[in-house]
Amino acid sequence: MSFPGVLRLFPGGKWKYFQVATCPSLCQPLLSCCQRKSIAPVKKTDFVSTSSDESLKDTGKKLEGLYSSEEKTAILQVLNTASVNELATFTFLRGRKSVNIVKHREKHGPFQDLESLMDVPLFQYKITVKVCDSILWPLSKTKKKEKRIPDNWSLQKVAKPGIEKKKLKAANSIVSIVFGKEKIAWAHLDSRLTVLDWRQGNKFKLMKETFTPAGYLEMISSVVSEIPEADFYILEKRTFSLQQTALFPIALHFHIVEAMLYSLLNKTFAQDGHHRVLSMSRNMVGKHFDLMLGNMRTSGMAVVQQFLSDSALKAKSRVSFPSESVVRYRSMVETDGRERKEELCDSLLQAVAFYELLVFGPHS
Repeated sequence: MSFPGVLRLFPGGKWKYFQVATCPSLCQPLLSCCQRKSIAPVKKTDFVSTSSDESLKDTGKKLEGLYSSEEKTAILQVLNTASVNELATFTFLRGRKSVNIVKHREKHGPFQDLESLMDVPLFQYKITVKVCDSILWPLSKTKKKEKRIPDNWSLQKVAKPGIEKKKLKAANSIVSIVFGKEKIAWAHLDSRLTVLDWRQGNKFKLMKETFTPAGYLEMISSVVSEIPEADFYILEKRTFSLQQTALFPIALHFHIVEAMLYSLLNKTFAQDGHHRVLSMSRNMVGKHFDLMLGNMRTSGMAVVQQFLSDSALKAKSRVSFPSESVVRYRSMVETDGRERKEELCDSLLQAVAFYELLVFGPHS
């Protein structure tokens, strides 16, 4: 079989004859051209399954049918009221998802049903189900198990530093202190769970511009001067994620206030070395009163209002308020929606939890 040839000119004016078959580089362009003509064009539908579109059409019905009306109400309450930072405490709402929820809520109003959550960017059916389940999981878990203090319970899991139990039982009264970014509140209770004093301080604010020690000392000292004497002082212990850099100024504020309260309230520590100030876990108090949804704690205002009602209506109530102070305390807790009294309510809940967990509990 003969092959067509070509003549090539080499340096020096010499010509040389080549057969095409012996020079693959010359026939490659022709071969590639033939191959391109023999391949049919690829259609987009060959790689995209049409079933994915069909599965998204009725996801609303599937989602609504997964939960009861009570469960849907609980989920929507979190989605419609939680801040970006509070939403981010749920495993599947970290990052942009929590931001997108708040932005969608501000633009379109509160979510009316679970299906509308899938209108938010980054939310598809599967992730929406995971989000709803993560919010409801603690609720379903508490229904399955008996509410009790676990066998591996210890003082160190509730309050730090650890105090001997006999000293806690011998205490005549304690002051529970809770502070936020701009508010500080305390509740003074005796061992019979009688409220001796309960108020919110007005000389407290977040140092937004500079974190000067002198400024904090002046502010905290004025607050401590109003706090009544007690055997122990209980501070609320909060935790902050180090990954959320925007929360660093707030976390620094909390740590500075906590350190100064430890120092100023532990007046006799230098002489006897005994701690009179303890930090109590915020989530442990929330679990004690069933206020937890996932890793987020909901408002305890309704629980406190029930304490006030029971004290006025029942002969023996869980918490006792002096009869002459009930009306004043009720007006303190009431809110018109513009100002939340969370620190005030939390200070009382923390005091009650301290006695019921550490003093009256079966392990005490």
